[in-house]
Amino acid sequence: METILIRYRVRPDRLDEHLSLLGAVHEELARLGPPGFRYLTLRLDDGHSFVDVAMGPELPGPLATLESFRSYRAALEERCEQRDVSEFTVLGSYGMGE
Repeated sequence: METILIRYRVRPDRLDEHLSLLGAVHEELARLGPPGFRYLTLRLDDGHSFVDVAMGPELPGPLATLESFRSYRAALEERCEQRDVSEFTVLGSYGMGE
């Protein structure tokens, strides 16, 4: 299973737009229920920093096929002040899936 972690900080003046676009991605994933794919978004305490975790047999998995994700990605670089993508290995997990 491939895993990826994305950390980013959204510009304050683009936060509402970002939350709307992100919400649409999660709604479309929930509606489609792609098997074997997991996508988690965390909003950190400062309110503008986020962490996304994607897990699946092959990434980007179904994300690239979603209209909502294409809209989300369209101006992501402009909405973010900083962005970092990392791969990782799960060493242990309790109650967080496989």
